[in-house]
Amino acid sequence: MSFPLTHPTTRSLTGGDLLAQSLKHIGVEVAFGLHGGHLDAFLMGCETVGIRLIDTRHETAAVQAAEGYAKVKGGLGVCFVTANSGFSNGIPGLATALADRSPILCITSSPPLRDAENNSLQGIIDQVVASRPLTKFSHRVTNAEDAPRIVSLAVRTALAGAPGPVLLDFPIDVLFSPVHEKLISWGSVSSPLSYAPGPHVEAVKKAVELLQAASRPAVIIGSGAQSKETTAHLLTFSSTTGIPIFDTQKCTLSSTLATECKTYGGGAEKLGLLPVLGKPQPDLVLLLGARTGMFLAGRSGALIPPAEKCKLIQVDIDGSEIGRTLPTELGVISDVAQFLAAVNAHLPSSPTQLDKDWVSTATSIQVLPSPFASDSPTTPSGLMHPYHALQSLFSHLPKGPILITDGGECALWARDTSRLCSPSAILKSTGALGFLGNGFGYALGAAVASPDRTVINLHGDGSAGFHFMELDTYARLGLDVITVVVNNYCWGMSSNGQELVYGGKNPKRVISSLSAVTRYDTVAEGLGNKGVRVTKVEDVKGAVESLRDSQGAKCIELVVDSKPIHPVTEVMVGQTEDEGVVVVPYYDNIPRAYYK
Repeated sequence: MSFPLTHPTTRSLTGGDLLAQSLKHIGVEVAFGLHGGHLDAFLMGCETVGIRLIDTRHETAAVQAAEGYAKVKGGLGVCFVTANSGFSNGIPGLATALADRSPILCITSSPPLRDAENNSLQGIIDQVVASRPLTKFSHRVTNAEDAPRIVSLAVRTALAGAPGPVLLDFPIDVLFSPVHEKLISWGSVSSPLSYAPGPHVEAVKKAVELLQAASRPAVIIGSGAQSKETTAHLLTFSSTTGIPIFDTQKCTLSSTLATECKTYGGGAEKLGLLPVLGKPQPDLVLLLGARTGMFLAGRSGALIPPAEKCKLIQVDIDGSEIGRTLPTELGVISDVAQFLAAVNAHLPSSPTQLDKDWVSTATSIQVLPSPFASDSPTTPSGLMHPYHALQSLFSHLPKGPILITDGGECALWARDTSRLCSPSAILKSTGALGFLGNGFGYALGAAVASPDRTVINLHGDGSAGFHFMELDTYARLGLDVITVVVNNYCWGMSSNGQELVYGGKNPKRVISSLSAVTRYDTVAEGLGNKGVRVTKVEDVKGAVESLRDSQGAKCIELVVDSKPIHPVTEVMVGQTEDEGVVVVPYYDNIPRAYYK
């Protein structure tokens, strides 16, 4: 099978045209990137077939915009970067997409095939070799007529199994070469995508048995459990079983689950509060598309108790993730939606041993009063308390926005208060890579994918420094993006972490200090955004209201104190009074040699 080709009226059909038409045929409507002459034939092909081109101010932001688009749209994101220099700038985007299992297709170009290994312009780095460790599939297309077949292969690879990034390198002569229609290799570009794999029947039976026997079960969902189909099955599962459901740091939470699921318990880190409250931990955890590791407290037992106390069912489409960190009672290799559909069909009632009082406690943790609620809105230094500044901000922002959180401690304070604006979706930028700055690309992709929603792009002054120029992109495109900079004049988590480990208060630590004279609101206005700066909590409401009548992109700068230290920073640093151990920030502490 093939698709009808669209012939440009003033030029011959080129490899760039065929590439663009292949993408259009499989449903691509938009691509993010930065111009480079190597790609002109492809870009002209996109214009011919109506693929919208979104140009950014940096290639990293372009690749991450494709990822943000994929997260919100629930499908493939597409980006383009030019040869070598553009490709090199785009590498961080490939890294975040791989770490977060986001399906994106990156198109790049290179010098003519005849100039390979000839020290040609933008031809020093072998892009296919360099990108292979950061992609599921990387390939150089050497014949224009192969474009449909290879595009189909790349897209299927990006979407199948554990999703992830793929890259196609089209040398410039391949893109500019006329296409011989009789030689086109169509492959399966016109075939429908295959269905996701389902669970083994015995695995479903065993899962039902374990769920029925548990008295304190909990479900934790991750990035592999955020499709609309999965959410629908989760709501049915929750209604039937009454089991509490938590999400991980990397899950793109939908408002449907947060508002309609009566047993939604918030972030999985909340489970760590159960022992503090004198309540027992779960006796069974069902992990759905959630990878073990740092954001589930590793092997510490703080969130998922040891195997002798808690059975673990791990469901993932990638079998290599099952049992990677923790021993499992049952491992199921399956698409999460298909697993839930099968379990729902075999689990017609709630677990027979379910402790409903424990469930009530577990689900109420997310609305427990904050220990900072009684603090003064102004710290002793005269600056805004970060908790109260963000509490006021989220109380007065438009309801139902898409929230992007980027940065260290500011993202933690936002997680404590963001429910006040009832986000329709939450994208957390940091993850296994601890990557900062990708919120700018995520916000762009989210705004393009969902133009009817306000996007809140929240940063600390540290992460804001990476790609603040993208505010020009937001303004140029007239996007409804509100960038929030929580400014405490330092890398907050770094500074506070150093203080916890080494003691004392040394404001001259250059490695974690930032400038107190930088005006993000002024810079934002210079980039075409409406900007406001707030230094008092009582002025936050007025600042938000002053932006409501402004069209397009906006920026709010909140000047806050770096204190108090957020409790999660303390937990992550692992500071202890035990003289027999050496503190290793963010990882398990190690015993001190020869200590008695």
